[in-house]
Amino acid sequence: MLAVFDKSVAKSPDALNAPDNPQAVSALKDGFLPNHFASVYPGSVSISLGSSGVMAYSLEKQNPLLPRLFAVVDDIFCLFQGHIENIAVLKQQYGLNKTANEGIIVIEAYRTLRDRGPYPPDQVVRDIQGKFSFIIYDSSSKATFIASDADGCVPFFWGTDAESHLVLADDVETVKKGCGKSFAPFPKGCFFSSTGGLKSYEHPLNELKAMPQVDSSGQVCGATFSVDVETKKESTGMKKVGSAANWSSNY
Repeated sequence: MLAVFDKSVAKSPDALNAPDNPQAVSALKDGFLPNHFASVYPGSVSISLGSSGVMAYSLEKQNPLLPRLFAVVDDIFCLFQGHIENIAVLKQQYGLNKTANEGIIVIEAYRTLRDRGPYPPDQVVRDIQGKFSFIIYDSSSKATFIASDADGCVPFFWGTDAESHLVLADDVETVKKGCGKSFAPFPKGCFFSSTGGLKSYEHPLNELKAMPQVDSSGQVCGATFSVDVETKKESTGMKKVGSAANWSSNY
């Protein structure tokens, strides 16, 4: 799966930018990265998001134990890879029918969060048990919501291209094609949103710190992020349903 988001929609962390990175290109210009993806995965499907970017997926060359899914509900698009273990519980929790797949469940979880649901984002993602990564784009608000499971079981990478657009894929070579050295594995146990940036849902009260990645030649290439156990955030408490605050606007 592949997603490229314009920097106006999803600003990638500054720490992902590798210094002296001539290999990075503009992933969106003339459809460069989606076209590359299509050449690697013939028969892939590409979804234009207009000025916001592009999403693409393919059912070829996938791990049968970690299948890829694409789902759309109203104006919300979802790329999902992996499987959810507590799928029956979540279907009941969100009032979904028995035929709903993982992509539909993730969309409904996001929509509940967006529409001032009773739970904070870290709990919403933590309630999803299994091996997964997903990318959500909400075209009604031009917002993204991205997450990976707590153990990092699904290959998932992100990076920033020559124009600071955010690139995400399950294939590291695809990310490197657009981002050069400005890439890294997506942090396990974390979620990223357009408004709140990168946060840990496993340790929501702790800050994340970036650690520069160094390649085999000793050059810096992106950064990995880990929980800073010594730095705590100030807790503002859980806001009530129907309050003026919207969880999605804070995360």
